[in-house]
Amino acid sequence: MLFRSFLLLFFLALTLSAAEPTTHIYKKAGERELKLSIVNPPDWKISDQRPAMVFFHGGGWVGGGPTQFTQHSDYLATRGMVCIQVEYRLIAKGDQGAPIDCVHDAKSAMRWVRGHAEELGIDPKRIGAGGGSAGGHLAAFVGMVEGLDDPQDDVKISPRANALVLFNPVFDNGPDQGWGYARVGERFKEFSPAHNISADDPPAIIFLGTQDKLIPVAVVERFKANMEKAGVRCEAIFYEGQGHGFFNPGKGGKMQFYYETLLATDKFLASLGWLKGEPTLPKPAEP
Repeated sequence: MLFRSFLLLFFLALTLSAAEPTTHIYKKAGERELKLSIVNPPDWKISDQRPAMVFFHGGGWVGGGPTQFTQHSDYLATRGMVCIQVEYRLIAKGDQGAPIDCVHDAKSAMRWVRGHAEELGIDPKRIGAGGGSAGGHLAAFVGMVEGLDDPQDDVKISPRANALVLFNPVFDNGPDQGWGYARVGERFKEFSPAHNISADDPPAIIFLGTQDKLIPVAVVERFKANMEKAGVRCEAIFYEGQGHGFFNPGKGGKMQFYYETLLATDKFLASLGWLKGEPTLPKPAEP
């Protein structure tokens, strides 16, 4: 009970100055309308040229929901960013196929945001992508991988992210310790950001627990080394003894790693010139 009360007060401190989110339909897939939620800074105006962060939720491409990064969005909005959370189609239960709809929707969402940048008060050259686990894969995918565009997309609009914030991402889908290879098989190079590294990739920061059962530390270290070899900035921060999903607020009854990873995200974005001033994230006092 004490922890729940503390958690409520902690999030209340973040959201008091954040604007109410608005919902937009970014595309139709058959009869289904796919939506994204946008939260603006409290002093936002349409003439702004704000940096933006587009978040994709985790869930192995088969589950999860777009509110995973609500607290991250609320905080970054108070720091001056426009933050977007994306609903995307999931792989149906029992379907063993590749996440084609997921990557189609991720690229469509990025194109919608960039295509509407002027009315959203966003700088189209400062649109980042973030996500956790399978959402981290989608964030890296839109920043790094060519192809697999939805046929209905306007491909003249770039879906490429300008910065990546990746929380235990499954961005290596290959046969050497990668995750998702069972789904993508020999097509892994079409889906796997780790196999599409190039010199024009965006700067990235990665967060991983050393006890993650899905993503070995060696996979992230290899990704980082290959990014740096290509001349791309890539930071990786490892959290001793932590498992998959450790960064989520309240995970394991703690706020420590949510705080630490979001604080590092703030500093990373500030180093790109996207945020100004010192971080304002309140430090949690563990009950």
